[in-house]
Amino acid sequence: MPSKLQKFAEYETLPNCFSFFFENLKDGFRYKAKWNKDIFKDEQPLVLELGCGKGEYTVGLATKNAHKNYVGVDIKSNRIWTGAKSALDLKLNNVAFLRSRIDFIDSCFAENEVDEIWITFPDPQPQKTRQKKRLTHPLFLSRYKKFLKPSGFIHLKTDSTSLYEYTLEVIKEQNLKLHWHTNNLYKNCPEERQELVNIKTYYEQLFTAKGEDIKYILFGF
Repeated sequence: MPSKLQKFAEYETLPNCFSFFFENLKDGFRYKAKWNKDIFKDEQPLVLELGCGKGEYTVGLATKNAHKNYVGVDIKSNRIWTGAKSALDLKLNNVAFLRSRIDFIDSCFAENEVDEIWITFPDPQPQKTRQKKRLTHPLFLSRYKKFLKPSGFIHLKTDSTSLYEYTLEVIKEQNLKLHWHTNNLYKNCPEERQELVNIKTYYEQLFTAKGEDIKYILFGF
């Protein structure tokens, strides 16, 4: 297994990996509005996973849904490397990865370019002083709204009761569309949505092994 430094170096050479940082803000992201055209070479629904970690969910979804294109986003390239290499080994042409802070996400995707967003087991940022760091805080939602289609969906999977309840409060306060939610996904998952439980991130496997309930919210603008 390559070292962390080797992964850092190799990430920049992988054909399905891209980066965008603060110093790029002035010039903008070269593939904004062009993900399907220039990267995937196929006009299919575009789906993001924010905070994708090792990319298990991005790769898992892409494997099951060849009719959609997926972009996993995370700041740590040594983690993304794992998902990127897996996608290449599986010869998945509908997977790409973006190394960037989610604070800059609206600089990487154009208006109406994205069909779905997955937020899978993010840091719940439980301290009240860190509310603005939560990926379902209104500040982040305002960024997502710039590129998510009006009919698009946002999926949240979390083990955190506090983040689950906080997000429901935000949805109500912001007058967003709440499509469905449960505080026990493995008990209440609809038969037609088995992908919600059949694909597990590394953290999800840890949480379920401990017997913790997984929460899920499906909402939009």
